[in-house]
Amino acid sequence: MLKPYLNPDTIEAGCDEAGRGCLAGPVYAAAVILPKGFDNKLLNDSKQLTEAQRYQLREVIEREAVTWAVGVVSAEEIDEINILRASILAMQRAVAQLKIEPQHLLIDGNRFTRYKNIPHTTVVKGDATYMSIAAASILAKTYRDDYMQKIAEEYPAYDWKKNKGYPTKKHRQAIREHGATPHHRMTFNLTGENPQLTLQFE
Repeated sequence: MLKPYLNPDTIEAGCDEAGRGCLAGPVYAAAVILPKGFDNKLLNDSKQLTEAQRYQLREVIEREAVTWAVGVVSAEEIDEINILRASILAMQRAVAQLKIEPQHLLIDGNRFTRYKNIPHTTVVKGDATYMSIAAASILAKTYRDDYMQKIAEEYPAYDWKKNKGYPTKKHRQAIREHGATPHHRMTFNLTGENPQLTLQFE
């Protein structure tokens, strides 16, 4: 059972990202402020839901949230600043677009950089703990999936329609055969053959 909030007397926004472990495409993040008393039995961590359930819930969240927003950091920016900083920046960009400024941020994970002096709390597995973070995880995941589906039309060899940019065998084999695209993160271990590239970001 997801918790409705951490601080019941504040305007609280949940934040989460999607695409951190991908080889290609941007990292997306969302910020969501849910109304007091919000309840939806289906709402859960996006990874525990089917694709159809995620899109069904996206409609509910967008309709019923007090305010919501999505932030994006490109593959080029990820290469410049690293994926951890990019994930935090994407969440900050989402918060910046909210129509109401939150009084507190609930952040999925264990790292965040203070934004505009808004207090924040990091929560490991927050998307399986708090409703607002779960809602943010669904928006971030579905909007990123939409983007990967779109660019997959231009680069069909990489199987992004199925893998969404994650490092599957087919994706890595396509990189070996066809090379990297402008959407690939060049600082990542694209072919799986250079482990030194992978772990500077964790």
